[in-house]
Amino acid sequence: MAERYDCTECKESLYGQKYVLREEKPYCVKCYEVLFCHNCEVCQKLISCTSKDLSYKDRHWHGECFLCTKCSRSLVDRPFATKDDVLMCTECYSNEFSAKCHACLKTIMPGSKKMEHKGNSWHENCFTCNRCQQPIGTRSFVQKDGNNYCLSCYEKQFALQCVHCKKPITTGGVNYRDQPWHKECFVCIGCKQQLAGQRFTSRDDFAYCLDCFCNLFAKKCAYCTTPISGLGGSKYISFEQRQWHNDCFNCKKCCVSLVGRGFLTSQIKILKLYPTVCQLLE
Repeated sequence: MAERYDCTECKESLYGQKYVLREEKPYCVKCYEVLFCHNCEVCQKLISCTSKDLSYKDRHWHGECFLCTKCSRSLVDRPFATKDDVLMCTECYSNEFSAKCHACLKTIMPGSKKMEHKGNSWHENCFTCNRCQQPIGTRSFVQKDGNNYCLSCYEKQFALQCVHCKKPITTGGVNYRDQPWHKECFVCIGCKQQLAGQRFTSRDDFAYCLDCFCNLFAKKCAYCTTPISGLGGSKYISFEQRQWHNDCFNCKKCCVSLVGRGFLTSQIKILKLYPTVCQLLE
């Protein structure tokens, strides 16, 4: 007696009948379609086991129902995209949602290389220097008046040249006497310290930091011998070719300040005017 060969689900004999194997288990066509086949997303009809089932993200379509929602072209064996679960061919999707090139105004197709800057997009070959027309790619560039320039062209066309080194100033320039300088070029003529952001002065068209200017040109206090800058509104006393800081102009004997008071001098000494406890004698 021959061994029976029945449907795994309904137990009906499969001899002489069409059947489907799933995980090595036989099913009659009816049971297989009930258990495992899906309904089409478009027509809602069953996708039979003899029809092509196209699936995407747990959704299923008949081959003839798998169409672009916009242009109705078949998406079978064609690239496609989705927006809010709506199927579209890449052309329709791009026209509807993809960025437009800022230069040629054409759609930037999905999958193609796109350059972006400040909310604008370009095709890679459209993202070029406005002066030399060469693609900028990933190189540094400068945007001016809505146009893009590679650094070399920008420097040639727009950048100021440092009055000291004659090279273009791209960032961090200093303006002194209506002339442009690099920060690193604008230095004290004496100690070479950068002067940008610091107090400085000039003499004979040369810039000096305050320390160098005082050491080179300022008069020395007759008492403490340090320079009297006179800069920034600081006051000093001058008498008979000698100068003193205000704080240093004191009576030699009692150290009382003589600023605004009468005084006498004897050789290098300054003394309060008589009558006082201070005397001209040693």
